Amino acid sequence: MTPALLVSAVTFLLTPLTITPSSAATSNAAAGTVYYVAPNGSDSAAGTQAAPWASIAHAQSVVGAGDTVYFRGGTYSYTHGINSCKSQTDRVDAITLNKSGSSGNQIHYLAYPGEKPVFNFSRMTDDCRIKGFDVTGSWIHLKGLEVTGVPQNNNLNHESWGIWISGSNNTFEQINTHHHMGPGLFIQNGGGNLVLDSDSHDNYDPNSSGGAGENADGFGAHISANNPGNVFRGCRAWWNSDDGFDLINAYSSVTIENSWAWRNGYIPGTTTGSGNGNGFKAGGYGGDYDAGAVKHTVRTSVAFANKAAGFYANHHPLANDFFNNTSYGNHPGFNMLGVDSSGAAVGRGNLRNNIAYTGTLTSNMSGTSATYNSWNLGISLSDAQFQSVSTSGWDAARQTDGSLPVLRNLRLAANSTLIDKGVNVGLPYSGQAPDLGAFEAS
Repeated sequence: MTPALLVSAVTFLLTPLTITPSSAATSNAAAGTVYYVAPNGSDSAAGTQAAPWASIAHAQSVVGAGDTVYFRGGTYSYTHGINSCKSQTDRVDAITLNKSGSSGNQIHYLAYPGEKPVFNFSRMTDDCRIKGFDVTGSWIHLKGLEVTGVPQNNNLNHESWGIWISGSNNTFEQINTHHHMGPGLFIQNGGGNLVLDSDSHDNYDPNSSGGAGENADGFGAHISANNPGNVFRGCRAWWNSDDGFDLINAYSSVTIENSWAWRNGYIPGTTTGSGNGNGFKAGGYGGDYDAGAVKHTVRTSVAFANKAAGFYANHHPLANDFFNNTSYGNHPGFNMLGVDSSGAAVGRGNLRNNIAYTGTLTSNMSGTSATYNSWNLGISLSDAQFQSVSTSGWDAARQTDGSLPVLRNLRLAANSTLIDKGVNVGLPYSGQAPDLGAFEAS
């Protein structure tokens, strides 16, 4: 490689939040008030570290903008919603977060440093659709929480949800959401939400009215029009029975970056096919042309061993941007099936600096803008182009700051001919030109 050349780019940076745990619920103008919740706490206690509360509901009734609630490790179990099912197709919440912070003063619900609070909804018996967390407020920050087990207790509905979001300017950081009978995290509305360094896996909806496994995505964003963009960054989705990331019916732009999706489309932990099985489903409106379509972006991301496509346009009417992604062993790697204003199938997508290796490489490329990708540069691919092609270890523990683990898997070998073969798309790179794929060689 030649000496590093720094290229400026607009990158969606997040400034880490630093809050020092306090031994008591004390207030100051800079950090707000700090409170504590613990599985063995009491909502009639003081909310201090020595006398914590028992529930997030009580904490929300007290906190204001700029305040912080620390959750001590252990399991917080739920058996029923805070409202009741009016019918078998109604919806209930186990937890509703409807109190908003403000710009520069989010309300923070954080795992106590070094501990793991687990919100377990598997014992809920409500006979209708269930939301584990229903986040309707804005300027809220959730960090380090594990969310698991939301059931679907009849077969009259498509799915339930681990975390449902309709507020704006919220941050969901280092969330581990899994084993739900529906999507792990779903943005239904709102803008400016950031899902950061979070995992969604092993979600499967056996009781779905649309067919077993057809609606349990890892992450979903089906937001309405005129919202500022939502972002998924540094996220992982695996063993979800439907898709890893699903943007169908999203009328506001979504960016997915630096994220991984694998083994989606199967009953979790098996090779038995279930739902659609795409790694990244970037849009679409049920197969129809829609004049209100918006552009989405998927970049610096990896998809491998999914039942269907690694990266899928899903009949999207517009050309989405797919930059610096890596597909390995998908069927196909990049499926750019779009639709034009007459309803005819056409290729739709702007593809640059992508790698497709093994499995089926591409489909529905006619009509796309695709250059500087591994399949149209005349480069011969082999395992030797990579430090490793292992499909194991991708679920390794995250780094201490929550970022993705650093693996050799699908990173370019030092002598790879894929280095410096890309084109500048506004992302940082080193060398004379960007490398192909999701990982820039240093």
